[in-house]
Amino acid sequence: MKKLFFTLCVFSSLIVNAQSINLVEFASGLTSPVEITNANDTRLFVVQQNGIIKIIQPNGTINGADFLNISTKVLFGGERGLLGLAFHPQYATNGYFFVYYNNVSNGNITVARYSVSATNPDIADPASEKIILNIPKPFDNHNGGSIHFAPDGYLWIVTGDGGSGGDPNNNAQNINSLLGKMLRIDVNATGPYNIPPGNPFAGNLVTGADEIWAYGLRNAWKFSFDTTTGNVMIADVGQGAIEEINKMPITQAGINYGWRCYEGNNAYNTAGCGSMASMTFPVAVYDHSGGKCSITGGYVYRGTQYPALQGKYFFADYCSTQVGFMNPDNSIVWGPASSGNNFSTFGQNSQKELFVAAVTSGKIFKITTGSLATDETSGLTSINIHPNPASEKVFIEGLLDMNNTIDLISTEGKIVLEKAKVEYDGSVDITGIPPGAYYLIIKSGDVKSYSQKLIIK
Repeated sequence: MKKLFFTLCVFSSLIVNAQSINLVEFASGLTSPVEITNANDTRLFVVQQNGIIKIIQPNGTINGADFLNISTKVLFGGERGLLGLAFHPQYATNGYFFVYYNNVSNGNITVARYSVSATNPDIADPASEKIILNIPKPFDNHNGGSIHFAPDGYLWIVTGDGGSGGDPNNNAQNINSLLGKMLRIDVNATGPYNIPPGNPFAGNLVTGADEIWAYGLRNAWKFSFDTTTGNVMIADVGQGAIEEINKMPITQAGINYGWRCYEGNNAYNTAGCGSMASMTFPVAVYDHSGGKCSITGGYVYRGTQYPALQGKYFFADYCSTQVGFMNPDNSIVWGPASSGNNFSTFGQNSQKELFVAAVTSGKIFKITTGSLATDETSGLTSINIHPNPASEKVFIEGLLDMNNTIDLISTEGKIVLEKAKVEYDGSVDITGIPPGAYYLIIKSGDVKSYSQKLIIK
């Protein structure tokens, strides 16, 4: 597994409990990755916008064979393509998974069910498609596309407002339209789907589509569930000035998130709109200063390897190429730009560790920080690295396992020392390494156990 560090902590740019946030390159060579998810096992599944789903193994290698290739069915280009993937809660026994794509014949939003091969768990059956939803779209942009199964077992689907600019058809506020909405359906049905109890407009013969759970969204580019707090996290892309993050209880139905009446907290087009009191406003917003333009939503970190990240909601801005996080108090912290990486999606593995993908470079990075949880640092006690600054040799005290190896990585991401031995006296030879700032990383096997900034003089 190639490891390239994009450090989101240039001295003090992004610090979590005095630890740096790093992006460690996990996989590369993908084509327009727009979704990362798991099937509750060790593999990662990556959705490519061109209609192909790839499998990445735990060591970062990509399977040669496609898990699914429906490129002939998918309209790929601009904001359209294969955009979402969700595995059924009983995938291990029924083999069902669901995808969200733009139909090649007309650009319509299509949600479909597929089945994995009965003989090969790494390949799906492309002939097993069952169409669940088919939603016409008036324009080519604002396709939404994020789909997830909620803790209640129902499939949640977010749709864009239909496109163009300013929602000219007012779809997001129209509760008879499925565009600009969060939909909630029961896919455990003999037909395409059933309507779950609790949907706010279900059974209303006068107004409101039965499938709607919430409305007033512009182009929510990724949502996720934080089951620890019971919240749904929605990142909604703004019109031209404001990007927003919404956080609301999973159980709360009928929420109006405000678009096109409001962009973030600002009035946009309030003609015919209800009162502000009838709408739910974002918990955090940011403007387009510094080259920002479009939010990519992520996840609240609930893994175990990096306790300092607990409870922080990670997201990115597509144009500024910055990853940021929102603290539990809804304050936002930004990291520096990551040149060449327009971040398109976040994802979790089955252990809830976080990954982020760049649609332009085709790379996936793991989000890490400078120290691991206690149970991940076997063989380490209290570590003391000295002298710092250092030259010729640096000494490491506190190693119980002298088989640990050392990597040294520059702040630009270049590996200058890899798998160096720790000598019997605890020293590591750094002779010939140019002066500068580096990250010294102690590893047990291929697992990073500890890191600290080291100045070489």
